[in-house]
Order: sequence, then C-alpha cells, then structure tokens
Amino acid sequence: MFKRLMERFDRLVGRGVIDDDFYEELEEALLQADTNVQVTQEILGDLRKVVREEKITDPEAMRVRLQRAISERFRQDGAPGLIVSDDDPTVWIFVGVNGVGKTTTIAKVAQLLKKRGFSVMLAAGDTFRAAAIEQLEVWAQRIGVEIVKSQPGADSGAVIFDAITAAKARGIQFVLCDTAGRQHSKANLMNELQKVARVVEKAIDRKPEEVLLVLDANTGQNAIRQAEEFTKAAGVTGFVLTKLDGTARGGALIGVYEKFKVPIKLIGVGEKAEDLKDFKPAEFASSLFD
Repeated sequence: MFKRLMERFDRLVGRGVIDDDFYEELEEALLQADTNVQVTQEILGDLRKVVREEKITDPEAMRVRLQRAISERFRQDGAPGLIVSDDDPTVWIFVGVNGVGKTTTIAKVAQLLKKRGFSVMLAAGDTFRAAAIEQLEVWAQRIGVEIVKSQPGADSGAVIFDAITAAKARGIQFVLCDTAGRQHSKANLMNELQKVARVVEKAIDRKPEEVLLVLDANTGQNAIRQAEEFTKAAGVTGFVLTKLDGTARGGALIGVYEKFKVPIKLIGVGEKAEDLKDFKPAEFASSLFD
C-alpha cells in the first residue's frame, strides 16, 4: 500500500543529499498516502533522530529506518484474531456505515467458519434497509448457513435476540449480527447500537465477544471520523479494514490505530473469502513496502 510512497522515497534518496528539502518532500509523500499530520511529524521526527545519531547516509539504510518508523505504529498488544467464547454461541456484532463492505465481510467470515467446520447463524439486524436483509439472505443461501430475519422496519434488537435464542436451542456455535449502517439521524443510529449491545448481553448473559467496526481503507481520514462516532457509542472491540488491495491511502491505517488503540482484527485484501485475513502486525508491517 505504500508502494508509491517508497518509489518517491527512492527518488529522493537517489539525489544523495539528506537535507531539509528531503524531509519536506518526504512529509508531502506521507501526507499524500493519507497519513495524518501528527503521525507524519512523529515518523519524520523518529527518522531525523536516528539519521543524526547513526550518521546514516546510505539510501538502503534510510529505507530500512523509514520502514521501521512506520511499522512500529502497528505494534499492538494481545494475540491476533477474533475472540471466541468457551460457551456457545460466540456472538460477533458488525457495525459501520453503509458502503464499507460490512455485509460482504459478514459473509466472508461466515464462509471461513463454515469451511473450518463450525455452525453459523446470521442475524439480519440491519432492518432499516430491505436491500441489506435480502443481500444477507442471498449470502446465507449461497454459503449454506442459517439466517434469522424480519420485515424491513422491524426492531433490530428483537431480530438479533431471536437469532441468539435460536442458535442456543440448535447448538449453533457462531452468531454473526448485521446492524444498520445509517438511520435518519446519527443519535438514532447510535441509540440503536447501544440497544443491540444490551439485547445481546441479556440473551447470552455476557457482553458480545466482539463488536467489529468495518472501515473502508479507501476513505482515508474519513475512516477516523467514523471510528470516533462508533467507538463512542458501540463499545467497539476491534476494527476490520476492507479494500486494502490497491489503495494508495494506506496511511490512514496508521492513524486509526494510533488514535484509538483498538486492535485491528481483520484486513480485506481481495474479493475472495480467503482474502479476509487475521491482522498480524509484524507480518503486515514487513509486507508494507514489498
């Protein structure tokens, strides 16, 4: 995702001079990769310090130090991957605005779980849009998993409660819950998400294992604004970053984690189910510049 950044960096170091103009152009390149201003300044500060202290002049050494300065921003505590309950069903709630790939992400997760031999129930909790219910139903049929749905306009919490109740009765291991991406006001949307969280807690006598905010990497800094709203209202436990394939705006990914310190759980790098992967910070960082 930082390929263009590194191409420009290579041109800069190719001049053989590391001066203020070099750092200014590198700053511009980072900002164009949609890295926010504060993080850009921190990366450049780290780079200036190490170049000064280690008296670096070699282009390859500079490249390594820049990669390190960026990759350090992705270090996060805890094991990668999603939390699974010891008691069935494990409940994962997916939140996010319309258009980020939320429903497709749910389908990919369901498909991967099914391939691994787990039983899955989908809860069509985005009752605000008839198309969302229909889309999830099509996916459920295609994958071969069960779904609980209702009519458009029905109570989202009730649909999810029914899905969890059905999963418990049938011994289903995972319940994946869709939620509305847009309501007629922001307050209504956030109230609805808070209500869904309470309903889940009532249904399984614990909080959901994951509340996953799905973000489109191509939206850049707008992803951070979305994260601000949803982390306040929905008790987000992890981020899912979609559409990382081909984006030149990957710097926003650094900003999302730097600002919220919420783990990045999954990344989508293509259209296939297998292209939805656990986010492994060290592995991801080492591949940023390939």
